[in-house]
Amino acid sequence: MTDLASIEAALAPIAAGRATVRLDDERANIVLDVTGLPVGSHAELEADIRAAVEAFPGVREVRVLLTSERRQRRLIAVASGKGGVGKSTIAANLAITLARSGQAVGLVDADIYGPSQPKLLGVEGIKPRSEGEKLVPVPTPYGVPLLSMGQLVAPDQAIAWRGPMAGGALGQLVDAHWDADLLVLDLPPGTGDVQLTMVQKHKPAGAVIVSTPQDLALIDARRAIDLFARTGVPIIGLVENMAGYACPHCGEVSEPFGSGGAEAAAQALGIAFLGRVPLDIAIRTASDAGTPPAAGNGPEAAAFEAIGGRVRDWLARQG
Repeated sequence: MTDLASIEAALAPIAAGRATVRLDDERANIVLDVTGLPVGSHAELEADIRAAVEAFPGVREVRVLLTSERRQRRLIAVASGKGGVGKSTIAANLAITLARSGQAVGLVDADIYGPSQPKLLGVEGIKPRSEGEKLVPVPTPYGVPLLSMGQLVAPDQAIAWRGPMAGGALGQLVDAHWDADLLVLDLPPGTGDVQLTMVQKHKPAGAVIVSTPQDLALIDARRAIDLFARTGVPIIGLVENMAGYACPHCGEVSEPFGSGGAEAAAQALGIAFLGRVPLDIAIRTASDAGTPPAAGNGPEAAAFEAIGGRVRDWLARQG
């Protein structure tokens, strides 16, 4: 008869107190708590435990049940009223900034009709695998795992889906095997069915609105703010992107999209102004190369660090 204490002693250095063993004649039933462990390590740990227990002569069968406590995960939506304002660039750099501060952050590219995060994070062509019925996010070089529709379709393939189908697909991206306490959602631009479904189903903790300084962009940004207000999602604040262009030759700063419009709009609407990101060719070239500025220590990272710090402070105040 195999001794239970001997099996528990053999598993102690492998499972580190995560395994509960029960013997039923020649069968060993093991409950393995994988809470907080990376998803990719589950299979290896289970295999090591099986091997250790099967080595006992009195054990003919080993059953392992993996269990995990449900993690309380918060979501931040990054949204804009219209396309072309640099929302995805802000989302990627915000996620990286928050991750560099020590938080476990994942990024969901919910911009289903224009998924650009695989390129921005340097993981184009890498598809997520599945475990059970859920997707496993793709690791990136910047410590922010990613799931995107851009990983699941051909690069030039149009995603011609109606709202319910798109909403269902995006739900799978959110309800995946995330090893993260915070998800940044890069939402599609606009205020249509996909956005409404995502907000109502997954209820973000707050929303970051991205706009350029020009009046036309701000009109649409107000619509995005109204959508979140109607659905009870707090506005974390407004980001002004493409704010000022410094000539690389003479250093003179020009304002092709205007100046200060987003800050003035935030003040008028009674919401926080999170900061400005300049219209800088270094940000554009780094983004195209899959090396987001927030991942480095150059001057281009400063604006994103300031925005990320204000978002982090907002999250801390929420508890």
